[in-house]
Amino acid sequence: MKRLVLPSTLWLCLVALLMMGQTAHAQSLPDFTELVEDAAPGVVNISTSRTIQRGGPAGHGFGGQELPEIFRHFFGDSFPMPPGGSQGRSQERQSLGSGFVISADGYVLTNAHVVQDADEILVRLNDRRELTAELIGSDSQTDVALLKIDANNLPVLNLGDSDELRVGEWVAAIGSPFGFDYSVTAGIVSAINRTLPRDAYVPFIQTDVAINPGNSGGPLFNLQGEVVGINSQIFTRSGGFMGLSFAIPINVAMDVADQLREDGQVSRGWLGVMIQPVSRDLAESFGMDEAIGALIADLDPEGPAAQGGLQAGDVVVEVNGEEVDRSSTLPRLIGRVAPGREVELTLMRDGEQVTETVELGNWPDSEAVQRPSGSNDQARLGVSVAEIDEATRERLNISGGVEVRQVEANSVAAQAGLRPGDVLVSIDHRSVSSADELLRIVEELPSDRAIPLRLYRDGRSLFVALRLE
Repeated sequence: MKRLVLPSTLWLCLVALLMMGQTAHAQSLPDFTELVEDAAPGVVNISTSRTIQRGGPAGHGFGGQELPEIFRHFFGDSFPMPPGGSQGRSQERQSLGSGFVISADGYVLTNAHVVQDADEILVRLNDRRELTAELIGSDSQTDVALLKIDANNLPVLNLGDSDELRVGEWVAAIGSPFGFDYSVTAGIVSAINRTLPRDAYVPFIQTDVAINPGNSGGPLFNLQGEVVGINSQIFTRSGGFMGLSFAIPINVAMDVADQLREDGQVSRGWLGVMIQPVSRDLAESFGMDEAIGALIADLDPEGPAAQGGLQAGDVVVEVNGEEVDRSSTLPRLIGRVAPGREVELTLMRDGEQVTETVELGNWPDSEAVQRPSGSNDQARLGVSVAEIDEATRERLNISGGVEVRQVEANSVAAQAGLRPGDVLVSIDHRSVSSADELLRIVEELPSDRAIPLRLYRDGRSLFVALRLE
């Protein structure tokens, strides 16, 4: 076999070309060092605590758990507790999250689920100061919460325009995964305008940035060092990061924050319709060339859509000139319009395109959702409710009732088996005919016994028992 011998000068040229290629490849990767140095001071660590009662009935005084059998053998159910033992004691559960400063006078943005049901919220700054925060308001629909700490001249992060994000763009996150402060991870935007189950109002930013427990509420940056999102959720089967993370666009978050700062709650436009996706077969049957839009399957007879002339069978294809590419887009476009304002809807009706103008109402359960955690309202049950229309009352042959619109995970209502769509008609043998009446009843309910709750589900009446904490 012959060997090819190259002149030394040619070898040098090849080596130089390889080194140039490696240098060019290295230069094509982003450098986040300056971004981190500039932005890290504006990122904060958030810890919360909640006081809960431990202990309980006989046989459950062993740290609030079932008495071990070996002690039961000698002492029965009357295991002697030491003075100041766990029977009836309270304990604190802490959760960790992240947040960031949006104003020099102490306003901090984070996720609503980070501070949910907290009795105390502590914000730790980059200079290691720990300050107690006031919850200005939270919005579970978008998972945004606004806090206020007593401080001035704080480092403020620059906010970008999340509408300008493009798929494939580099982004970075700073937060406190598992309590490790100011950890930095980076990746790219995998998709935009993602709609997730039970999150109809948020067009999520999907990234492959490593996000883990503790990152929630922290900022997502573009290469210019601007905040373009709030890290909120991950999809996982193991509990850890698996390459899918989702952030709330900063434009959405700041709209919510501005309303919370001004009013303490968030108002959303309401159309009063029940919608479903448009399949290819449905599109063909409606004389449409594409399977797009949101099909109106039913209307609230007293709602804005019915009053504005919309009909069951209409397909909404545009809202104020913006395309409704799929049914999940409609709630987002309607929800970002203030109640009382008019929207122009482009519809497909009987194979023809028509335009209707509708004045939006206020989302019925907005107020119930926006009340800060800890108030003795529907949040005590962990539900958001809305009034039901007369047609529903006639169908169920009831005189009152409220419809469950949302059930918080791990809440009293969730543990009792309540679901969105259930119609509550009585609680503790007292009739419920409005959200305000439910509020009054819930405030008076005892927390030391099971409470019967009667509801209608799928047209059938049933009772469930719930026990308030």
